[in-house]
Amino acid sequence: MVDPTRPTAPATNPANAPEPGRDFVRDIVQADLDAGRVGAIVTRFPPEPNGYLHIGHAKSICLNFGIAQEYGGHCNLRFDDTNPVKEEQEFIDSIQQDVHWLGFDWGEHKYFASDYFDTLYAWAEHLVRAGLAYVDDTSAEETRTMRGTLTEPGRESPDRNRTVAENLDLFRRMRAGEFPNGARVLRAKIDMAAGNMNLRDPVLYRILHAAHPRTGDAWCIYPTYDYAHGQSDAIEGVTHSICTLEFDDHRPLYDWFIEHLPVPARPHQYEFARLNITYTVLSKRILTTLVRQGHVSGWDDPRMPTLAGQRRRGVPPAALREFVRSVGVARAYSVVDVAMYEHAIREVLNATAPRRMAVLRPLKVVIENWEEGRTETLEAVNNPEDPSAGTRPVTFGRTIYIEREDFMEYPPNRFHRLSPGREVRLRYAYFITCRSVVKNDRDEVVELRCTYDPATRGGDAPDGRKVRGTLHWVAAHDAVPAELRLYNPLFSRPDPGADGDIMADLSPDSLEVLTGALLEPALAGVAAGAVVQFERQGYFCADPDATPEALVFNRTVGLRDTWAKVQAGAKGG
Repeated sequence: MVDPTRPTAPATNPANAPEPGRDFVRDIVQADLDAGRVGAIVTRFPPEPNGYLHIGHAKSICLNFGIAQEYGGHCNLRFDDTNPVKEEQEFIDSIQQDVHWLGFDWGEHKYFASDYFDTLYAWAEHLVRAGLAYVDDTSAEETRTMRGTLTEPGRESPDRNRTVAENLDLFRRMRAGEFPNGARVLRAKIDMAAGNMNLRDPVLYRILHAAHPRTGDAWCIYPTYDYAHGQSDAIEGVTHSICTLEFDDHRPLYDWFIEHLPVPARPHQYEFARLNITYTVLSKRILTTLVRQGHVSGWDDPRMPTLAGQRRRGVPPAALREFVRSVGVARAYSVVDVAMYEHAIREVLNATAPRRMAVLRPLKVVIENWEEGRTETLEAVNNPEDPSAGTRPVTFGRTIYIEREDFMEYPPNRFHRLSPGREVRLRYAYFITCRSVVKNDRDEVVELRCTYDPATRGGDAPDGRKVRGTLHWVAAHDAVPAELRLYNPLFSRPDPGADGDIMADLSPDSLEVLTGALLEPALAGVAAGAVVQFERQGYFCADPDATPEALVFNRTVGLRDTWAKVQAGAKGG
């Protein structure tokens, strides 16, 4: 039962503790410590190993591990492995990798619900002997019909009044494997007329003849999540069982089990609003469908909101932690603009990512007054936000490549890049002026003929003249070819599935692959997972598919920061 002494509002805060008011969960934790209701804080992150973790899980990870760290306690990593049909070692391994990648560690506190199968079974027999559980032969379809609705009470199963002896015998025979899948279940005997549907005699055990990844064939009945979860918390001494808001109406059942079982501790459940992001789906069921139906290349496809996908895309864990912190913890449902997430990514990468030049869609430029075969070494800044990052050499020659979109033969008035007769600056190099255009037989521009001003080395003119455009470039003699993968939102609308068919909202433009990009040679030695800024283009991450002979980079995020503009506007800036 719910303890009326538990705090539901902010409490006082002693010295050296986190600031009050950051979120209601931390206020509750602090109040429990102040009142002496708990000693050491124990939280838990309890994923089901039936898929990969996503950005929504990151919020729970940061909250549970963060609170434990802040208050000198610990956070358990517990796998709620109660459904062997959907669970795989691959998912267990990926979850552990993701938690570590985010920057957290469970130390010696890694557990599995399957560690407690014997205890959970013994407690189920305890409920049977107390007349609080019974074996039900009703089919799953009949059970759903008899459960009632939100406005109508349920109907009791004809098996509800079996004797304790008969229930105990049947339950033990279920355990012994005498019955096929679905033949019988064990249900708690609570209240079929309860307003909360979860209290209408919920299922505790179902028959499932399937090998478990950890216990093998030792069991053919498995506990439900609702039954195993709270009892696992109690066994582990969890003080604050923090979960998302969809479990709010499961809390009375959580408390009922704690009240009626001989558990060693009395944990309490608290709920917070799950994370929702525009243009993003954070449903493990739907993400699984995307993978199985081949809409994405796998769980780590950089378009996926999985932590594995975001890692492959180049998102730094510090950015994800900052994003979660800035979103905050509340009970009210809300949807966060994906631009806020991208802003957090840019904030971290802007300070840390080295700058490099890459031309995504090359256009050849020949400097006519530069001598054939001559090259010159220039100095390029590695990161203007970090002077300690120093500089790197880049070489310049007679033939270079610029972005095709940086040239227009007939430019509009506000176009400040290269066009016939116009002078622009080449970053770190010289001013150049376009003198003529070379076209193919389809009247397409294939080459520009330009001249350079030797006096403008480094990008400044001694006579003080100014140019409006500055272009990035790569030299033809040492440019490195690469494949670039430009990722956009996987869904074409901010609220995928709002019209009922979520797959209809998949964007056909979520991935563009460029195979003719040219990079400066310094990028040839970048390790897989390293993130760099392609100047004027965005942040890119070296993909694990890359080899020294075939470079592959994924676009992490572009340079345009719409969220920063929104925030500046809100502040009147």
